Amino acid sequence: MPSDPLDSTTLQGKALLALVFAATALFAAVLWPLAGAISWAIFIAVVFAPMQERAARRLRGRRGWAAIVTLAVIVVMVLLPMTMLGVAVAHEASALYARLKSGDIQLADYFQKMMAVLPEWARGWLARVGIDDLPALQARLAQALGDSRNWITARAVLIGQGTLDVVVEFFVMLYLLFFLLRDGRELADKAARALPLEPGHTKRLLSQFATVVRATVKGNVVVALAQGALGWLAFWFLDISAALLWGAVMALLSLLPAVGAAIVWAPVAIYLATTGSLWSGLGLAAWGVLVIGLVDNVLRPVLVGKQTRLPDWLVLVATLGGLAVFGPSGFVIGPVIAATFLVSWEILGDARR
Repeated sequence: MPSDPLDSTTLQGKALLALVFAATALFAAVLWPLAGAISWAIFIAVVFAPMQERAARRLRGRRGWAAIVTLAVIVVMVLLPMTMLGVAVAHEASALYARLKSGDIQLADYFQKMMAVLPEWARGWLARVGIDDLPALQARLAQALGDSRNWITARAVLIGQGTLDVVVEFFVMLYLLFFLLRDGRELADKAARALPLEPGHTKRLLSQFATVVRATVKGNVVVALAQGALGWLAFWFLDISAALLWGAVMALLSLLPAVGAAIVWAPVAIYLATTGSLWSGLGLAAWGVLVIGLVDNVLRPVLVGKQTRLPDWLVLVATLGGLAVFGPSGFVIGPVIAATFLVSWEILGDARR
């Protein structure tokens, strides 16, 4: 009697894999509109998992109450200060744009003063790159400001229309964060058992994921905030306009290796040194090199420890690509994907050997 073609073990295995892949793809499509909220809930849960475990031990294993305490600490100590800082930076950016629009700040005049004291070779280089023509430069600046104004206005309309979506995503993130804090250890164990890899490979993969998330969020973000705060302090002391805004820009640029805060404070130091404020320029340069530049070498080992770090060039490429693909969450997702890529190929190489 011929066997049932549907009773084949191989066919059943392939059908199960197809079902799993199809269900996973559909579920990912369902979750995609909330990808940002879900991603940040996972990232924050990974970073604050040690605090959750300590709270659970102090509360004698009551993981629900421990998750509530940890979530309250996150909201009060992280989310609220970041929201207040964002509002202050936005207010200062609006004030700076108003001063530029009214003519209170003349960028062309500042550029003319700096050009006058530059050596001949520097002026020749600026002429070759096409930025020595002051009227043309001022026209390009005006056009850029106009484009920025239109972009900001359009974004403001979108934000006004999407306020409900933002609030919903925020509370979805908090809701998921509570359960990830409470049940994260069990969920990680289930994920490890479900992955079709050897236990050692699975442990290595999940460990690298947690390491990169903690290094990026806890290490890079705190280092960036510290460098931005130090840059703001220097600009405030030198009475430079929109010091808080420039500090925020330095913090953002500090997330990118090989770029860093120097792209903001170095031109200001050069301008001060070449326009009659020599000691202010030298002081800002010394502060940038000796204080802002060394924060990364001092704070990062303390925050991240001696865990494996990705090469700076790979972090830069992965961060820029992640921001382009995933938006603000990309500065974490990009390095995580890069680390997963490297670990996957290392595991494959070890398996082949």
